[in-house]
Amino acid sequence: MSLCLFCDQPFTEDLDIRRLLLPGKSKPSCLCPSCRKQFEAIGPAFCPQCGRRQDNGKICQDCQKWRRIYQGNFLQSQAVYCYNQAFHDLMVRYKRYGDYLLCQVLQELAAPAVKKLAADYFVPVPTSPEHRKKRGYDTVWEIFNPLLPLTPLLAKKAGAGAQGEKDKKARMQAKQNFFLNPEFGGTITGKIILLDDIYTTGRTLYHARDAIETAFPECQVESFSISR
Repeated sequence: MSLCLFCDQPFTEDLDIRRLLLPGKSKPSCLCPSCRKQFEAIGPAFCPQCGRRQDNGKICQDCQKWRRIYQGNFLQSQAVYCYNQAFHDLMVRYKRYGDYLLCQVLQELAAPAVKKLAADYFVPVPTSPEHRKKRGYDTVWEIFNPLLPLTPLLAKKAGAGAQGEKDKKARMQAKQNFFLNPEFGGTITGKIILLDDIYTTGRTLYHARDAIETAFPECQVESFSISR
């Protein structure tokens, strides 16, 4: 018997052949089958640049705008789940109300796709100092830390405010608030994947990418988000 961390109800897991053959190697699920079904995979039709689900495989309007702004120097992004009501509720509890255990749900949702990522560095998008102090943890770091070797390359300025609390216009007009972590020294080269929980407008990830490319112009930067 297991406890679903999303609905707080006990459930019995289906038998998993991996668990039978490799006891102790397969981690028990923290989502009951009913809750798991509420999280929708993006599916076969999506924007090839940001992963947004849509009716066709063409570049979405948001990415067309980014291509105009950056004159072709766009950020290649990948996402796994649609930002539906279930994902919204999950993030409200995890980030706004500080339900730390829900990072396990996000890890379970992200893990299959994360295992396929290949890069020289995995850089989580950092939270602001005030939000980290309020919650007691960095939300994105805690999701990905058990899944990947993370490099704390970036830091975020204080007083920037949360993107989730802004409307689309305010998000798009947000100023650059990322800078290189002063505790990180040296030069890096190769491929970097930025990690985030939600891709909304792309403004946060483009700012993070810009901060890295300014310091390390030879790096190739892409991004991965759990939801779009």
